[in-house]
Amino acid sequence: MDSDDPIWATSFSGSEGTTNSSPASGIGYDKQLLEWLETYTFPLEKRYTDEKFAEQVFNTVLQQTIKSGTTTACYFASLYQKASVILGQIAANKGQRAFIGKISMNVKRSDNYYETTEQSIENINKFIEDLAKLNSPLIKPIITPRFALSCDMTLMKKLGKLAKEKNLHIQTHVSENQDEVEAVKNNFPEYPSYAAVYDAAGLLTNKTVLAHGIYLSDNELVLLNERDTAIIHCPSSNTCLKSGLCDIQRLKSKRIKIGLGTDVSGGQNCSILDAMRSALQVSIHLSLMKDNYKALNYKDVFHMATLGGAAALAMDNQVGNFEVGKEFDALIVDTDVSDGLLNNLQSSTLEEQFQKFIYSGDDRNIIEVYISGCKVK
Repeated sequence: MDSDDPIWATSFSGSEGTTNSSPASGIGYDKQLLEWLETYTFPLEKRYTDEKFAEQVFNTVLQQTIKSGTTTACYFASLYQKASVILGQIAANKGQRAFIGKISMNVKRSDNYYETTEQSIENINKFIEDLAKLNSPLIKPIITPRFALSCDMTLMKKLGKLAKEKNLHIQTHVSENQDEVEAVKNNFPEYPSYAAVYDAAGLLTNKTVLAHGIYLSDNELVLLNERDTAIIHCPSSNTCLKSGLCDIQRLKSKRIKIGLGTDVSGGQNCSILDAMRSALQVSIHLSLMKDNYKALNYKDVFHMATLGGAAALAMDNQVGNFEVGKEFDALIVDTDVSDGLLNNLQSSTLEEQFQKFIYSGDDRNIIEVYISGCKVK
């Protein structure tokens, strides 16, 4: 391959995307997590009873994620069953491989933005049935308790049981913010840690992805390793909401599976490329704060965004690279498009072009996207 030719690259597996709060991207980053949720996120999410609004937002989000090169995505869809199915339908129509999560929340709130335990289980079962009717091998349900502050143990245990019975993936949040961690400790004093709460509910499996994981203890990391549960690094969100700096090298040293997520609208956009750059910057910041600390490089974050994300979802036997027998998910990248920020004014090797794409490219440099052999961009 000539260094001026477009690059074939394995596509991105984005393992944490919150579609329903996408319209609030870039807003409220003067606040931290719990206040931000109450001020911006929950009021916005209540609008998804309006199915036309849901369709408009979800169409936009899916278009953006595909354009940005994400071929496998996990979505926090909506508390509402019908809106969540709409997201599944749109993903199927656009040809994206997607795990669709109907959010579960049963802790009572003054604004009535929650379900009873019975409603939650009834609605999640209906959601699973309706998603199956789409008859798309690319679209799967994923059990989605929002986080331990939104669900009681009764509901979490029922969701864990449902995931086991139906062999489903699970996604939620863990140890994102210090106030959140303290609140979970107060709400569940009988359990030794945040991760232990999920484990008691049967929510830690080899098909579970936990977003954030900034403040996990060594004992919690041992538990996650034993359960083969993955952490999804969300560096943009962690920075925008001032949640903290997640030490990926520490997680790697404990043999934790690690993927990469955008966590919109905690993160400012749905670009996995931007998430890679944020991960690099966070790691560099940690290297400036710690002695003998090795920062991540561009190859590390590309792995997290591709094969690492696939492994986090227990799908690395199916996608994540170009090994023979895997499905053809791929990007064609051109570092010299006429309207892009990159150029080939200086001669560079293929590896240097790839490095330029990771550090300075955007969706304009992704000229074609393939999912399961089908061209979707």
